[in-house]
Amino acid sequence: MLINTLLMSLREIRRNLLRSGLTVLGIIIGVAAVIIIVTLGAGTTRQVQDEISKMGSNMLVLSPGAGNRMGGQSVTSPPFDLFDLAAIRREVEGLGGATPVNMRPTQVVVGNENRRINIMGSDSDFSSVRNWKVVEGRLFTASEVRSGKASCIVGSSVKRDMFNNQSPIGATLRIGKVNCVVIGSLESKGQAMFGGDQDEIIVVPIRLFQRRLSGNTRVDNVYLSARTPEEIGLVKTEVEKLMRERRQIADDAQSDFNVRDMTEVSTMVQSTTGVLTGFLSAIAAVSLLVGGIGIMNIMLVSVTERTREIGIRLAIGALEKEVMLQFLIEAAMLSAFGGLVGILLGLLGAAAIAPALNVPFILQPSTVMTAFAFSAAVGVVFGFMPARRAARLDPIEALRHE
Repeated sequence: MLINTLLMSLREIRRNLLRSGLTVLGIIIGVAAVIIIVTLGAGTTRQVQDEISKMGSNMLVLSPGAGNRMGGQSVTSPPFDLFDLAAIRREVEGLGGATPVNMRPTQVVVGNENRRINIMGSDSDFSSVRNWKVVEGRLFTASEVRSGKASCIVGSSVKRDMFNNQSPIGATLRIGKVNCVVIGSLESKGQAMFGGDQDEIIVVPIRLFQRRLSGNTRVDNVYLSARTPEEIGLVKTEVEKLMRERRQIADDAQSDFNVRDMTEVSTMVQSTTGVLTGFLSAIAAVSLLVGGIGIMNIMLVSVTERTREIGIRLAIGALEKEVMLQFLIEAAMLSAFGGLVGILLGLLGAAAIAPALNVPFILQPSTVMTAFAFSAAVGVVFGFMPARRAARLDPIEALRHE
C-alpha cells in the first residue's frame, strides 16, 4: 500500500511540475540561506580560533590606556619602560615569557625597492611568546638587544617582495636612516584577524628602535605568555597587581592600563559570531514557514481540483487514513525535494562566498541533516490540514463535484 501511495504521489507531483517547483521555492530559499549563514558562521569562528593561536600560546597583552576616560575627562596613561618589563620577568609567577612590542610604519629601502613597512622593536623572546619561528638565520643575541645593534629579522612577505624570495641573510636594508643587516627571516602567519598582512614586518632590537626610530625610551605594549593555560588567570592577576604597585595607583582608583587575555577575546568574538549567526538563521528560517504556507495553499487547491477523484476512491473502499496518507506524502515529498535543492544551493553558495570573505569553508553534516529534516517536517505539518480535509470529504458530495 505504501509503495502504491508513493507512486501516486509522484504522479500527481509530476503532473504539475511548474506549480510544484514554484510551491517549494520558499523551502529552497530558506534551507539555502540557513546553510550559507551557518557554514560561514562556522568558518568565521574557525578563523578567529586560528588567528588567536597564531598570535601565540596562552598569550596576554599589557598595554596602557584602560580607563582613559573617567567622568568624561581624558586621563593620561603613562607608557611602560624596560624597567617594567624587567620587573614582570622577575616577579610574576607562572610567567612563560615576556617581550616588549613597539610598532611604527617606516620607509624601507632595498636596492631599487622602496616601500612603507611595519617595524617592530622587540627582543628574542617575541619568537616564543608570539609563537613565531625563525625559519632561516637566527634570533637576536642578548648583546645585540642590549647594545641596540643594527640587525633585523624580516617577515616572509618582505622576503618575497623585496628579496624575490631569495635568502636575505647578510643583506643590508635601510630603515628610515638606519642601515640594518638581515640576520633572520620569519615563518608566514598570513592575514591578521581584522585584515592586514602580518608577514609584512621587520623586527629590530628594542633599543635600536627606541634610539634611532622613536627617539624615546617608552615601551608601547608588553606581550606575555603563561606557562600553561591554567596559569593564564594567575599571570593576569599578578601583572595587574605589580603594575598598580609600580604606577602607585590607589586601591579605589581605576587602572590606567589593561591586560587582555587572548582567550577572552576569542571567546567574546566567537560568542558575538554565534549570536549573529543564530539571529540571521532565524530570519532565514522565516522563508521555511512561508514555504510551508505555500505548500498548504497548493495542497488545498489540489484537494479542490481532485474532489471527484477522492470521492471515487472513497466510494470504492479506500479508507480515510489512506487518502490522508497520500496527501501527507505529497506534501512531505514536495518539501523534502525543496530541502534537497536548498542544501545543494546552500553548499555551493557557501563554497563560493567563503573564499571571497577569506574564511574557511567548513562543512557541517549536522546542520545539513537538520535543515533537511526540518524542511520535510514543514511539509508534514502544513500538509496535515489539506490531507485531513481530503480524508473527511463525503463520497456522495465529492462524486457530485464538477
